[in-house]
Amino acid sequence: QVQLVESGGGLVQAGGSLRLSCDASGGTVRSYTMGWFRQAPGKEREFVAGISWSGSNTDYADSVKGRFTISRDNAKITVYLQMNNLKPEDTAVYYCAGRLLRPITKYRRDYRDWGQGTQVTVAS
Repeated sequence: QVQLVESGGGLVQAGGSLRLSCDASGGTVRSYTMGWFRQAPGKEREFVAGISWSGSNTDYADSVKGRFTISRDNAKITVYLQMNNLKPEDTAVYYCAGRLLRPITKYRRDYRDWGQGTQVTVAS
């Protein structure tokens, strides 16, 4: 059973930066493709970024390209989301998710394991 724990959320002014972390443990997590999703109040959970198990492939939602960077440290079994130039519309609960040895996908249903989420609030 893989456990995912997010951290690093908080309140930041527009234009600021935050780095989210997702600490993973258990199972074969080093072989997991990892994704970050977010869910704003009243909206569907949406894909933000994904990274393959090796770290060689990444994918981003159009809304965050050029501002967010996903990375992973397989020695620490941690996945990061560096968020720069934050905007009020980035306000949401951010979740990390994992799927075993499968390509990156933007669909929530394809990820089996999920963290509890961390709140990001961007003030205008």
